[in-house]
Amino acid sequence: MGQDDMDDSSLSKKKIIEAVLFVSSSSIPLAEIAKLVDISTAELSSIIKEMNDEYAETHGICIMIHNNRVQLTTSPDLAEKIEEFLGLEITTTLSRAALESLAIIAYKQPITRPQIDEIRGVNSDGVVRTLLSKGLIEEMGRADSMGKPILYGTTEDFLHYFGMKSIEELPEISNLAVVGGNTNHTILKQ
Repeated sequence: MGQDDMDDSSLSKKKIIEAVLFVSSSSIPLAEIAKLVDISTAELSSIIKEMNDEYAETHGICIMIHNNRVQLTTSPDLAEKIEEFLGLEITTTLSRAALESLAIIAYKQPITRPQIDEIRGVNSDGVVRTLLSKGLIEEMGRADSMGKPILYGTTEDFLHYFGMKSIEELPEISNLAVVGGNTNHTILKQ
């Protein structure tokens, strides 16, 4: 197979991936798309990265991967323009407690509410309910511990809200600035 054949094959796979994502109303399992275009999920992830690099310069769309699911979305940097066009209310702000809990969930997921309470030092029932109602977190199953507490993790809406394509884009904890002069680094310790 010559270089032109490989380029044609790659282009054809990109076209199929893009078309399938375009017609889908929700995210699709990575494995399902990989099977459709007869490649591994690792190769699919690599092709999606190439496509996102191509889109970044001239397109208003991107491909998002979250929890091994893939979705075609509008580019996060266009969120305000899209909200304006659709007549949506500009994204609401989250309270400090909600942001703190959301950060804990994002970095420690899957995590139970009692674990969130332990890290924060206060009851998080209300905050977790708020984050669930806003669609920023979701139930991911149950822990194998006494009482089988619910495990929580972030959603695709979380990624959209914060302008990320994947959870891997979260900054490293060691790179986070200390806010308010608090040098207590124990909040997200393993």
